[in-house]
Amino acid sequence: MNNDSHMADTPHNPGNGHGPIIPKSPNEALKPERVPEPPRRSRKARSQLVIFLNFVMTMVVIVCVVAVAGFYYMISSFQKPGPLEANTHFMVRAGNGLAEIANNLERNGIISDARVFRYVSATYLRNGGTLKAGEYDIKAGASMKEIMELLESGKSILYSVVLPEGLTVRQMMLRLAEDPVLEGELPAELPPEGSLRPDTYKFSRGTKRAEIVQQMRVAQERLIDQIWEKRDPDHPIETKEEFVTLASIVEKETGVDDERARVASVFLNRLQKGMRLQSDPTIIYGLFGGDGKPSDRPIYKSDLQKETPYNTYVIKGLPPTPIANPGRAALEAVANPWRTKDLYFVADGTGGHAFAETLEEHNANVRRWRKLEAERADSAEAELGDGQPGGDEAEKPTN
Repeated sequence: MNNDSHMADTPHNPGNGHGPIIPKSPNEALKPERVPEPPRRSRKARSQLVIFLNFVMTMVVIVCVVAVAGFYYMISSFQKPGPLEANTHFMVRAGNGLAEIANNLERNGIISDARVFRYVSATYLRNGGTLKAGEYDIKAGASMKEIMELLESGKSILYSVVLPEGLTVRQMMLRLAEDPVLEGELPAELPPEGSLRPDTYKFSRGTKRAEIVQQMRVAQERLIDQIWEKRDPDHPIETKEEFVTLASIVEKETGVDDERARVASVFLNRLQKGMRLQSDPTIIYGLFGGDGKPSDRPIYKSDLQKETPYNTYVIKGLPPTPIANPGRAALEAVANPWRTKDLYFVADGTGGHAFAETLEEHNANVRRWRKLEAERADSAEAELGDGQPGGDEAEKPTN
């Protein structure tokens, strides 16, 4: 066998650069040659990385589970009925923060968890909401969410003090001082007579007495200005001070709504004619001031002659100040009085008054009233029975 024949039969190894060439099929020739694998990481290094990654993933999962569970617990606790067994009042004082309110709610057994109330409420109130001061009526079983919404709304319990028309400033101050819900001192200096608006004032627990007084002064000033601007253009009263003074006299003279404007016309007619007003309430104010007349003290004939700056049986014109705080009806009556020629009026025995243009008519009305009073007195004495004193005084009260 020759050399050529031997070489043809000898396999070629392309990997070592020599030897015979092994023929490949077309499919094998197109396949990529195998790339050598990269060096393998040690088993120890691979084990530490896997442990660390597993730890991190485990902690993330645990944190997420705890966060979801905590969030669910807080939301469910916030919305479920609370532990309060009966309706109660709860006070939020001015300046209390969310943490203090939450602790007070838990301390009073109104909520079960102050932290839940604090944190969840803070989330709800992020857009500028606040828990407002006041006294609140919290219903039994109210949830934290309901309590938060109530405190945010500011719908606290409201109390009221009634200050009717015709009271003096001193009498109004006494009512405010005696109110058990109001707090704080009254102003050291009394407001001017006639400067407080009679009304029913609503307030929440913790309101200061001085705040109510200021509210009354502002309200009365605004009311007087409004009515004064709408007065009769031909009105003879030239100043607001005199306007309020006359309104206070009208207020004390009659409580009948449809009489006030007519009573005002009587006083205005007398002022224009230079006649004394001769109003009994001005005598009382001159004698007793803002304290008012004792209920068992009549006006005697001698009182008509006592010289005080307020006795309109003695002085001419209006007294120096109002004698009470007039309400809207009396102010409006003086601002727009009836146009009459009446100069006199006297009680008619029914709670109203009989009016007259002349002294003769007036005296006839007085006689009728005295007769009615005498009949009532006789009837009262008859009811007392024999041997009971009739209660005659040394001086008879005037009419």
